[in-house]
Amino acid sequence: MPLGQPVPGWAFRVRERYPGTYGALFVPPQLPGKKDLFIEADLMSPLDRIANVSILKQHEVDKLYKVENKPIVSTSDQLCFLVRPRIKNMKYVADIVNADKAMGRSRKYKIIFSPQKFYSCELVLEEEGIYGDVTCDEWAFYLLPLDDDLLSMELPEFFRDYFLEGDQRWISTIARALQLLNSLFGPFANTYGIGRCAKMVYEVWRELVEESEGDSHARRPEISHVFLMDRDVDYVTALCSQVVYEGLVDDTFRIKCGSVDFGPDVTSSDRSFKVLLNAQDKVFSEIRNEHFSNVFGFLSQKARNLQTQYDRRRGMDIKQMKNFVSQELKGLKQEHRLLSLHIGACESIMKKKTKQDFQELLKTEHSLLEGFDIRESTSYIEEHIDRQVSPSESLRLMCLLSVTENGLIPKDYRSLKTQYLQSYGPEHLLTFHNLKRIGLLTEQAPGETLTAVESKVSKLVTDRAAGKLTDAFNSLARKSNFRGISKKLGLIPRVDGEYNLKVPRDMAYVFSGAYIPLSCKIIEQVLERKGWLGLEEVVRLLNGNEFAPTEPVMEENPAWEAQRVILAVFLGGCTFSEISALRFLGKEKGYKFIFLTTAITSSARLMDAMLEAKV
Repeated sequence: MPLGQPVPGWAFRVRERYPGTYGALFVPPQLPGKKDLFIEADLMSPLDRIANVSILKQHEVDKLYKVENKPIVSTSDQLCFLVRPRIKNMKYVADIVNADKAMGRSRKYKIIFSPQKFYSCELVLEEEGIYGDVTCDEWAFYLLPLDDDLLSMELPEFFRDYFLEGDQRWISTIARALQLLNSLFGPFANTYGIGRCAKMVYEVWRELVEESEGDSHARRPEISHVFLMDRDVDYVTALCSQVVYEGLVDDTFRIKCGSVDFGPDVTSSDRSFKVLLNAQDKVFSEIRNEHFSNVFGFLSQKARNLQTQYDRRRGMDIKQMKNFVSQELKGLKQEHRLLSLHIGACESIMKKKTKQDFQELLKTEHSLLEGFDIRESTSYIEEHIDRQVSPSESLRLMCLLSVTENGLIPKDYRSLKTQYLQSYGPEHLLTFHNLKRIGLLTEQAPGETLTAVESKVSKLVTDRAAGKLTDAFNSLARKSNFRGISKKLGLIPRVDGEYNLKVPRDMAYVFSGAYIPLSCKIIEQVLERKGWLGLEEVVRLLNGNEFAPTEPVMEENPAWEAQRVILAVFLGGCTFSEISALRFLGKEKGYKFIFLTTAITSSARLMDAMLEAKV
C-alpha cells in the first residue's frame, strides 16, 4: 500500500471530519511560485504519510532538503522551512538569512512551525536580526492517524522536554489536540487521569472547552470515557522487553510513523521494502497482538491456506479462470508478498534474539519483576556491562533493577556506575545525572529525612508559575513503590502450571504471563470502579495527582455505541505492548479502545532520550 493513502477505521475519521489539518500546506499566499523546501528530520515521516513528493511538486516545491548543520546549496529565490518550534532551528534559519545578507543576495523566506509557533522562537529571530526578513506560519498538525485505533502526535521529544527538563510548553499543544477530538466527537463527560502532566493537560483543556462556543454539548458523545496517564506513572512496562509481534518488530527494526523498513535479511533480495503496518495488512492484523511463540504456527497455517487457494485454479474452466484472475489473484499475490515479508521478519528476529540469548534476558527481567534472585540478576547485569553488549541495553537493565527495587542500595549503585563508566566511557556521567533526575536510576538513601523535607516543600509550591520548581522537587522525592503497587493490584499473576500463551487469560500474556502492565491495570480498575474509590492506597503509592469527572457522569445506556468507546491518552509515549494489552482487555470486556499518544515509545527510545539529553 503506498504511503499517503488513508486506512479506514475509527481514528481516521479525524481526517474525514477535520480535513483542514491535512490540506494544502505549501500554497501560502505569501510564497507563491517555485520554492525549495527544507524539512526537519522529525517531520519527514509524518509529512510522507499525507503528502508524497508528487503532491509537493504540484504545489511548486522544486527541491527538498533536510535541515542539517551544513552549508545549503539551494539556488532558489524562495526558501520555505518546515520545522519544530526549537531555538536551534531558528538559529539555523538565521545563519542562512544572515549569510545571504552578507553576500548581498535577496530571497524570500518562510518558516512554517509544526504544530505551533512559540514566543521563544520569535525572540530568537529578533535577537538574530532577521525578524522582519521572514514570514511565519503554523501547520496545526496535532494528530496523525497511524491505524484505525491509533493516533499519534509524533512528539518524541515531549518525554525528555517535560519529564527531564520540566519544560511545559507542549502542555497547551496536547490540550488543543484533546479539544480537537472533543469538538469532532462530542463532549467528554467521563475524564479520568493520573500524573502531574495529565492533570495540567486536563486543566488547560477544560479552559479551552469553556472558552469555545461550539454546540458540542448538544451532540450525543461518541466517546464515553477518556483516561490520561503520565509515562512516569509506569516506567516498568516501558523498560521491559516486548514479546508481542508488533513490539518485537519495533524493537528489532524500529517502526517509524507506522511504517518499517525491512532490509535484505528480511526480503531475501538485495532490496529493502518500506511496509505500512496497519489493519489493512491482512497478515499483520492477525498476528500483531500475538505472543511471538504463536506467530510461526499461524504463518505456517496461513501459507498452507494460501497454497490451497492457489491450487483451486486446477480444473477451472475458462469462465471460472477469468473470474479468479480478475477478482482473487491480485489479492492472493498481495497476501503472499506480505506473508513472505512477515516470515522473513520472524526469521530475522529469531536469529538476533538467539544471538542475544533472549530467553536468559527474559528470565532475568521476570526475576526483577517478581523480586526474586536479585543477586543473580545484578550479576547478570554486570556481565552485560563487562561484555559491552550495548550502552542502552545495559542501562535499561540497571533502570529496571532500580525502579522495581525502589532504588539501588548505595554499594550496588556505585559498583554498577563505576563498571558502566569504565566499559562505555566517562562521558556517560551526564547520563547518570539525567537518569537520577528523572527517577529511572536512583540510589536508596540511608534515611528518609531529606525526602520528607523535599516532599513538604513540594506541597507548599502549588502556584502554577512555580511549576518547574515543583516538578524538580517531585522528581527528587519520587519513589517507584513498585513492590507495594504490584501487590495491591496483583500485577504478578499466580497460576498453577505453565501460563497458556495460546489462549491467554489476562493482559499478562504481553509479557509471557509474568506481569500485567501497570498502566493497563490502572485503566481497567478505574473503568470497573467508575472512579478511584477503593484505589486510595494505590494512588498514594503512585504519588497522587489523580482526577475524575467533576460533572455528573453520563448515564449508561446500552443502546449508545459510545458507551463502550474509550480514549486512552499516554503522555510521554505508549508501547506496543500496552496497546496489545488494552486491545485484549477491550475484547474481553466489550470495550473499543482508541489510543492517543505523544509518540510511540520503547525501552530503547527511553534510553536514547537519556543518552542524548543535554542539561
